[in-house]
Amino acid sequence: MASQSTELLHLYRRLLRSCATYPSKNRWGIYEAIREEFRDNRAMKPDDPKTQKQIQVAYKGLGQLRMYDTVQLSKGNPESPNWEVTLEQNPMPKP
Repeated sequence: MASQSTELLHLYRRLLRSCATYPSKNRWGIYEAIREEFRDNRAMKPDDPKTQKQIQVAYKGLGQLRMYDTVQLSKGNPESPNWEVTLEQNPMPKP
């Protein structure tokens, strides 16, 4: 279980770091929403299917936040004018 909690902590940190560079006027609102969501769900059991579903949604959200990261877009060279973006058809399906 320690490895799962460590993995979630890393996910949480990556989400917050990616959110800090997200190009949006609502960046800090998203940042606070991530913090609140993790705070509200900290007592959830790791084996619960609902928890696993929320972790999958968090990873998908991380991917969406990172789509706009200049280092990710330019494959490690932020000065490069060649960006690559891949869009998903239905990134956040309704439950």
